[in-house]
Amino acid sequence: MPGLQREHLETLLAAVDHGTFDAAARALSVTPSAVSQRIKSMEQQVGRVLLRRTTPVRPTPDGEVVLRHARQAQLLDEETARALGGGDSVVPSIPLAVNADSLSTWFLDALALVRADTEVVFDLHREDQDRTAELLRAGTVMAAVTAEADPVQGCSSVPLGVDRYRAVASPAFVRRYLAGVDTERRMLGMLDRVPLVDYDRDDDLQQGYLRRVLGHAPAGPRHFVPTSADFARAVSLGFGWGMLPEAQCLDALDRGELVELTPGRRADVALWWQRWNLASPLLERVTEAVRTVAGERLHPAV
Repeated sequence: MPGLQREHLETLLAAVDHGTFDAAARALSVTPSAVSQRIKSMEQQVGRVLLRRTTPVRPTPDGEVVLRHARQAQLLDEETARALGGGDSVVPSIPLAVNADSLSTWFLDALALVRADTEVVFDLHREDQDRTAELLRAGTVMAAVTAEADPVQGCSSVPLGVDRYRAVASPAFVRRYLAGVDTERRMLGMLDRVPLVDYDRDDDLQQGYLRRVLGHAPAGPRHFVPTSADFARAVSLGFGWGMLPEAQCLDALDRGELVELTPGRRADVALWWQRWNLASPLLERVTEAVRTVAGERLHPAV
């Protein structure tokens, strides 16, 4: 953005990334007063309020525009410095958003491909696939695995594939709650009442799975286990039934450690890769790796 000083853009990034002016000051080795003055100077220059002085601080819609510019400028500066300075130059950082199940099953393998031939660090933001695109809009990340197909303004969107989920439970859970259930219709009716495991209170995978069949959300008690690996372990330990991606349940199903409750029904989550339209070799490399690994691990997009 013409006219904005580089140190002001760096200060805006630090304030948003660290959450407070005090934390930004420590990261930049300046005083909190200097951070406040730089932000105020930027706001006076553009004639807009850029940050909400909350805890943590949040960019306003105008601030999101400037924040995206600041991140793009920072990445291009880091890539240029590295190209000119070789191994002694700064290591670029890429902020990315990804849903918990992708992070737990395949996404890190994609980033490992990048790390194998490129010096880069990643700043990963874990969020539900229905909300990762919001981090793109806010300028928090440069790319995201998302369930949103329509491109965010200033971004491109390509399909990655379909993550397929199966309704599963432990054999002990089946014996305790579902013994003698011998038809899919009866099973679905029972799942309306028995304990289930949700990732968090915004998790709609289990709820939506039954709502589509029964016409209402399940009424059974809910456990909340907010990490992907621990969610799968809670299901395996018999806390409740849950929807697991095939990468987390197929081997256990083969070994008899899990039971598929409704073999005729699966839940498919289509995933997309959205990234800023920025001429960055590093962002291109990340995109290539993500699409390659997703193509190997996910079902083809319809």
